[in-house]
Amino acid sequence: MLIRVFENEVQAGQAAALLIGAQIVRKPDSVIGLATGSSPVTAYLELVRMCQAGVVDWSRVTTFNLDEYVGLAPDHHQSYRAFMMKNLFSKVNIRPEAIHVPNGIAANPAEECLTYERTIRAAGGVDLQLLGLGRNGHIGFNEPDTLFSTLTHVVDLTDDTIDANARFFVKRSDVPKQAISMGVGTIMQARQIIMLVTGTDKARAVSGMVQGMIDPKCQGSILQAHSNVTVLLDRAAATALNR
Repeated sequence: MLIRVFENEVQAGQAAALLIGAQIVRKPDSVIGLATGSSPVTAYLELVRMCQAGVVDWSRVTTFNLDEYVGLAPDHHQSYRAFMMKNLFSKVNIRPEAIHVPNGIAANPAEECLTYERTIRAAGGVDLQLLGLGRNGHIGFNEPDTLFSTLTHVVDLTDDTIDANARFFVKRSDVPKQAISMGVGTIMQARQIIMLVTGTDKARAVSGMVQGMIDPKCQGSILQAHSNVTVLLDRAAATALNR
């Protein structure tokens, strides 16, 4: 696990964009796993700039998002597909059919999970996966547990995660209680992983992920077992690290 600490979240986000951009330049038909939330917004802004400047071409790229809320239609303003369209997809030259986000309103969520997993495998697997880290150490929507999940699955969100996401909704009760998420096993199959974490509220989770034992109570700690992980932090997120 390679750790890089930057002065602020803008620099960390720009570094993430450079790594993703380099992957696409190196392999134009890359399969890229993407994340949502506040942390990657700066990275997406930089990727848009790089595309519009002619540096990075998305025309052959395929993407898979980590997760989606159960019960939110793709055009709901708080769906993760809508987030991605607003912050990245509508501003780069990616093919619409190359965009994959779990269907939060699938009639059979369990079948949707299996279909999503098969689609990832049919694409050849993920070349580079971008991750964030939850305040409780979750990756994707894989919450603290007694074990690590394997495949894409339906997750019951914890109160901590609901509280963290309530700021995006009119009221807390509007936050969905479930999500479809790539499993930890699926995430770990990515050939390269970049984790982008910013803010003091994530510092304790970063410490547990980097310095703690591998423990499903901190799902991100499993990344210690991956051979190609780069963690990009701003100074605020790195404050609990002791080395």
